[in-house]
Amino acid sequence: MAERVAGPEIERLIQLLARLPGLGPRSARRAALHLIRKKDELFAPLADAMQVARERIIVCRECGNVDTLDPCTICRDERRDASVLVVVETVADLWALERANAIRARFHVLGGVLSPLDGVGPKDLNLDRLVARVVEGGVQEVILAVNATVDGQTTAHYITDLLSHAAVKITRLAHGVPVGGELDYLDEGTLSAAMRQRTTF
Repeated sequence: MAERVAGPEIERLIQLLARLPGLGPRSARRAALHLIRKKDELFAPLADAMQVARERIIVCRECGNVDTLDPCTICRDERRDASVLVVVETVADLWALERANAIRARFHVLGGVLSPLDGVGPKDLNLDRLVARVVEGGVQEVILAVNATVDGQTTAHYITDLLSHAAVKITRLAHGVPVGGELDYLDEGTLSAAMRQRTTF
């Protein structure tokens, strides 16, 4: 067993950093060392930002995004197309679509997907508010931007059934060959979906 090379406070910092997604023990050590080396520039501002986040970040009751405002910045933006509602699994998915500047619409975060094996049912997702937003009127299209997984597609079908009574167009993201993708490196499911959903050139 390896001996400790730092005091318990630094070890605790490394252990906490290692819990973050994308950081294993080695990456956490490098991040901790970087923070320690840049203590004056990074540590204090990071601690302040984390304290503010802990105290002020809330979940938007309208869409499920996280922000310091409720309704959130996206829901308050009057330049967005209120007739289009993009349904995503997580806040990370919402942020990814925003980074891509793919669409200037309203969003709705489900908070996950239906997964009977993991014990996630309809009541565990933000579905009631989704139905209410559509029923309230003004929404003409619901874009199901869920992942192309079995659970994601199951959730998409469930939402389609939930909204079948509403006079709203329901679409989903296209699946298939990614931009810059080479056919030889793609899996059979992706190739099959791309062939089925081919478009006029």
